[in-house]
Amino acid sequence: MAPEFIYFIKINTALIVFYAFYRLFFYKDTFFNLRRFILLGFFALGFLYPFLNLQDWIRQQEPMAEVILIYSALISEPGIESAAADVFSWKETGMALSKGIYFLGVFFFIARFVVQFASIVWLKYHTKQMDVKGVRVNILTKPSGPFSFFRWIFLHPESHSIEEVDEIMTHELTHVRQWHSVDVILGELICIICWLNPFVWLLKREVRHNLEYLADNTVLQSGYDCKKYQYHLLGLAHHQSISNIYNSFNVLHLKNRISMMNKKRSKGIGRTKYLLFIPLVALLMLVSNVESVARITVSLAENSARLHEGNMEDLIVTSYQNISSSFSTFFSPDRKKEEENQAAVSLILRPEHEMETEKIFTVVEEMPMFPGGDSEMLKFVSRSIRYPVEAQERGVQGRVVVTFTVNRNGQISDTQVLRGIHPSLDEEAIRVVQLMPAWKPGRQEGKSVTVRYTLPVVFRLQ
Repeated sequence: MAPEFIYFIKINTALIVFYAFYRLFFYKDTFFNLRRFILLGFFALGFLYPFLNLQDWIRQQEPMAEVILIYSALISEPGIESAAADVFSWKETGMALSKGIYFLGVFFFIARFVVQFASIVWLKYHTKQMDVKGVRVNILTKPSGPFSFFRWIFLHPESHSIEEVDEIMTHELTHVRQWHSVDVILGELICIICWLNPFVWLLKREVRHNLEYLADNTVLQSGYDCKKYQYHLLGLAHHQSISNIYNSFNVLHLKNRISMMNKKRSKGIGRTKYLLFIPLVALLMLVSNVESVARITVSLAENSARLHEGNMEDLIVTSYQNISSSFSTFFSPDRKKEEENQAAVSLILRPEHEMETEKIFTVVEEMPMFPGGDSEMLKFVSRSIRYPVEAQERGVQGRVVVTFTVNRNGQISDTQVLRGIHPSLDEEAIRVVQLMPAWKPGRQEGKSVTVRYTLPVVFRLQ
């Protein structure tokens, strides 16, 4: 599965969880400033938390990381599949169709956003300006609800009494001075990216409502009569808006706004529940990494089970790193392999001055990459591999685990079968690996290094 698709799924999953969390704990309180902070935090963390990867931390815990990665390749890696015949892929077709629909929606909502933004800019430069209560205001030529957008305030004075104009200006200046339009624009952009997710639209609505609660609260704290202010809002409910990316005095859902104005203020101790956001983020990080953590756990558990059951097979894990930073585990079913392992151990235990100067890594900060990434590597193998006739006739299929080194220049060498299933399939897997173009080399501490890479290739008859 493509990394960008996994990232997209993680973002949308987080935003769904955040919305449910908000409705459960924060929806009914009156800590409007805290609610604004937490809602913006939802958006930021929803996009950032997938990068907080526990697997990166595990990779830094040498020498265990090396054994884990090799075990994972031998047991639980999905690998690259090669079929005996080319078959139409419904999965790829479905993914391509889904991408097309998604980007079509993105373009539509971008176009809508641009039109709405342009309509406000057009109003700004096609309306007269005058001072109202010492503030520069754009005067609407037709009766319409007052609104603001960043530093611009739009108003039709003839539609309101002097007292109502005072209330409106107090309300809109709150939006202007607290930069509420930033929240609105951010909500719109996230809805463009995640337009398929209905919970994102609900989260955006909560952002808009909370901004109105903030402005309404400022009006009431300024000493204006609560009942008169609410009747004023009801009187403007019929006005239609030209856009939904500004802060509107008569925004919809007046019932919620009036209910919040009449609500008893929440007790200060209630602010402590906002600390629940911290374990929520930690839980999301854990869930986000459960696949890699589970893979590591299962790999080690299965290998441990093999040891206890005495089913050693022909699993030989070798490492050529300096013994000060790594270690290797060796298993062998016969005397000959025992001797080979002892020779390899002797190589590792050889004094440092007798070892080769170039260090061969197994795990580095930036692992080697096939040109274009894993998807291109999959395409390359699918085009290059030829299922041996002998293996087809005998019905042989399974996983061949190939290991090779990618040097500092990206060249592949020392290709070996770490675990094979049939000589013809083993040879084919090695042949294809050796045909690969130069890779992007691995990097450690900012320098290109030689890295031993393990690649499972799955042969499957269809």
